[in-house]
Amino acid sequence: MMAPHDRPSGAPIAGFEFRVLGPLEVLVDGALRPMGSSQVRALLTCLLLEPNQIVSMDRLIDTIWEHDPPASARTIIQGYVSRLRKLFGEGDPGGTEIVTRPPGYLLRVDAERIDAHRARALINRAHGLEPAERSRVLAEALTLWRGPVLADISSSRLYGMVAPNLDELRLLALEERIDADLDLGRHHQLLLELSTLVDRHPLRERLTGQLMLASYRAGHRAEAQARYHELRRRLSDELGLDPGPDLRELYEQVLRDDPALRSSPRRPEPALGIKRPIPAELPPAPAGFVGRRRELGELDRLLAEREQGSSRLAVLTGIAGVGKSALALTWAHRVEHEFPDGQLYASLRGYHSEREPLSPGEALTSMLKALGVAADAIPVELDDRAALYRSLLAKRRVLVLLDNARDSEQVRPLLPGSAESLVLVTSRRRLDGLVVRSGAKVLPLETLPTESAIELLDRAGVPGKSASEPVAAAELAALCGGLPLALRIAAARLAANPARGVSDLVHELTDERNRLHALDIDDDADTSVRRAFDISYRSLHPVHAETFRLLGLVPGHTFTADAVAALCDTDPASALRRLRALALAHLVVEPEPDRFGMHDLLRVYARDLLAESDDCGALPRLLNHYLVTADHARRFLRPTRDELNFTDGTRPPEIHDRAQALDWFDAEWPNLVAAVRAANARGMHELAWQLARLQFNYLMVRCPWEDWIRVYTDGLDSARAVDDPTGKVLMSAGLGVAHSRSGRLDEALGHYDESYRVAVANDDASRRAMTQINMASVLFRLQRYDEAKAHCQDALRVYRSLGDSYFEAGALNNLAMVEQVNGEREEALAHLREAEALYRAADDLDTLAMVLNNCGEVCIELGRLDEGESYHHEALDVALKCGSAMRQASAYLGLGDAARCRGDLVVTRTRWETALAIFEAEGSPRAAEVRERLDALA
Repeated sequence: MMAPHDRPSGAPIAGFEFRVLGPLEVLVDGALRPMGSSQVRALLTCLLLEPNQIVSMDRLIDTIWEHDPPASARTIIQGYVSRLRKLFGEGDPGGTEIVTRPPGYLLRVDAERIDAHRARALINRAHGLEPAERSRVLAEALTLWRGPVLADISSSRLYGMVAPNLDELRLLALEERIDADLDLGRHHQLLLELSTLVDRHPLRERLTGQLMLASYRAGHRAEAQARYHELRRRLSDELGLDPGPDLRELYEQVLRDDPALRSSPRRPEPALGIKRPIPAELPPAPAGFVGRRRELGELDRLLAEREQGSSRLAVLTGIAGVGKSALALTWAHRVEHEFPDGQLYASLRGYHSEREPLSPGEALTSMLKALGVAADAIPVELDDRAALYRSLLAKRRVLVLLDNARDSEQVRPLLPGSAESLVLVTSRRRLDGLVVRSGAKVLPLETLPTESAIELLDRAGVPGKSASEPVAAAELAALCGGLPLALRIAAARLAANPARGVSDLVHELTDERNRLHALDIDDDADTSVRRAFDISYRSLHPVHAETFRLLGLVPGHTFTADAVAALCDTDPASALRRLRALALAHLVVEPEPDRFGMHDLLRVYARDLLAESDDCGALPRLLNHYLVTADHARRFLRPTRDELNFTDGTRPPEIHDRAQALDWFDAEWPNLVAAVRAANARGMHELAWQLARLQFNYLMVRCPWEDWIRVYTDGLDSARAVDDPTGKVLMSAGLGVAHSRSGRLDEALGHYDESYRVAVANDDASRRAMTQINMASVLFRLQRYDEAKAHCQDALRVYRSLGDSYFEAGALNNLAMVEQVNGEREEALAHLREAEALYRAADDLDTLAMVLNNCGEVCIELGRLDEGESYHHEALDVALKCGSAMRQASAYLGLGDAARCRGDLVVTRTRWETALAIFEAEGSPRAAEVRERLDALA
């Protein structure tokens, strides 16, 4: 891709081009592409303004609808995203795309394709150029504005957030270009343009100053003075202000004919389209900090060497828990006044137990935003981000604190280019690469000497306690190895129980001397953290200690008292008391009421402890809890359709109806996915496939396709591992449903065929008939009608012979679909009405809504519009009651069909558009059918 200054601004771009500096336009290979409704355009604009950044669903909803979003806002946005994805897929294969990234979406695009980004890039590039080239580049940037920004976006909130910034960017670029022209001596040519601009923006001091300067240089001294007095009167009358110091100084220079006015003025800072904030990102300094006088003195000396041009980079290094971050933050807060342009902070996660280290690109993005750069102005390439970062920090005095770095390569792109700023890095490694290439000063931190360790115990624990037991305090400091983290935990134990003496804690720790010594001799930094956790763990009551160990078995990231009760084989009230005790000891957290979590390192530590104890029955108990609760909850959603039964008389008290069942599944879903995966990985295969099956009713309602396929794939793997025929049939069939409902018919048919072959091999007539119904639905959509009809008729005979009325209804419904397409509509309607009665008796609302929609569709084809509309209205009511978005969409589609037959095209379009938004949001292949109808309607 050519650089912005290498390609004329009006030259077409191959593939997609996005224009927001005027009415929103999308061009493909230079041809304008229609974008549809204003809300679709508003959604795309939100993503374009923050390219390659995640925009949350909540922010999209709030931006598009402000304070009154519809109940189906999320579904509608999902539908709009599907439309945009289709557009991008057609015009730019492998390029521009919208990616789902919790909690929202990310537009992956070369930002050079967005005119606002190109404009900012040109404006930024102009800084530092010679006047003639600067004027040319800025003029090119200004040509990208095509009129009022986003004039066609109806969302007043979006317009109000975006347009002023982009308008301000244009004015800044214009002022910069005028400055360049003044440097070139073009004051005569500028007089008319500046007069017009000042009339349009009468309170903009910089434009007035430029007009004054141009007038003075053109020999119109009186006009220059008059413009100043006119602005002064306006400011006084309208705002009660006087002109700023820069303009007052210019006026005084005009009065005294200052010779400096005849030469080029000092060029101002680049116009980046932002008001530079002063970041203050330092986290709070730790309480009770002690010691480190030598290290603090070294940092002070480094600060004092600023004017000597020496290195402005220091690295604090040492083992985990030695207090690197505490020292860095304490010193940073002490000297923050020395950095009037702000303080930047980034946690680089170099040694996080489960999360990946923060990449330099991510860190630069965060810091650029803190420096006031709009998200859509952040360059895509790492080198460009680093260059912009260095430009913003040039000649500025900023303190940059980079915490927990992994290596030199992670840090190097984050270093400013000038010696005005100072960078302080903490790391478990020495980062010698920064010493060699960047002249870093390394300050290795040792453990605290006894005197400082006792002082820390006193400050962090009970003041004065160490003085009452000085020998025991010295022994405690030695047992903690002078490690600040271990000392703080020990002090917390003393503070939690003021009656406990220091010698009591010393006696407890002495029993662990061998293990502490073993941990100390390992050079890995994690051992020090583990040693500190060991001190905390050994101070727990035995019951709480057992609970803590068992929490290491939890597959997910959160847990409730009910789950922990099963894990620990106790009752929920006792489990809750245990969790609250662990929370007081800071070994678990309670991020929301009655839902707990554990720090990642503590989780690893708990798992390590489990290797030394016999808790083999805990995980099966937890999985059984999920089985029992999921089985109970699923029965509120749909009939079970299988023989699995884990309720064993237990009814979780918090689940009494459908809404509570959905709430439980929603809250526990990540844990359920992790539980199936853990059961599969640990060889608990019967539990794995059964737990996967118990999610089916929830999956049918919420349709999380990726999780659905992941869970059922694990379930099928487990069913195959134990050669369980029921498990293999149900897991294969479930995968078939997932692929079928998401439009992957060939994959669905393959899974259905596998489930059919297993049922036949095991002479299971009922399961064989079920798989035939499933196969018929896919064969029907593949237009293999004869095969579909044969399977339906076979299944119908089997279920009638078995007296299974519920599955008989499914066979009747699918048979009716084939009859309908074959023109046998009366026969189809009769079979559908039989199925309707059977589903009503079974109280299967989801499937009943489907059959009602099918009845409505056939009635409309028979010309019975009133009857058809009645069926679709009832289907919509039932679908709303059970929460099935797919059935709602089908009902809206059918109601639109009825309106079309009556000739009411306005109602038709409204209903079909609603159906389209839902189908697209659900990933249904029926969206294409609705789009075709809307296109034909237009």
